[in-house]
Amino acid sequence: MTDDPTFSEAQASVLIGTAEKMVDIWTRLSPEKQAALLARFGTEENALAALVTTHLVAGQDDTPAPSGK
Repeated sequence: MTDDPTFSEAQASVLIGTAEKMVDIWTRLSPEKQAALLARFGTEENALAALVTTHLVAGQDDTPAPSGK
């Protein structure tokens, strides 16, 4: 086993797509919601992980995130 992870094209595509979705969700949130999530989860990464997990568990992975505006 090596320390250099390699991904197939399909895996890389899924990872990139997920990252793009996370950025899209975050940028569509109001500054107030971003601040509230940062206060609760500590970092943008943790807040995004919570948002994405919530959307996936709720079966909303293909629906737009609430804008909070």
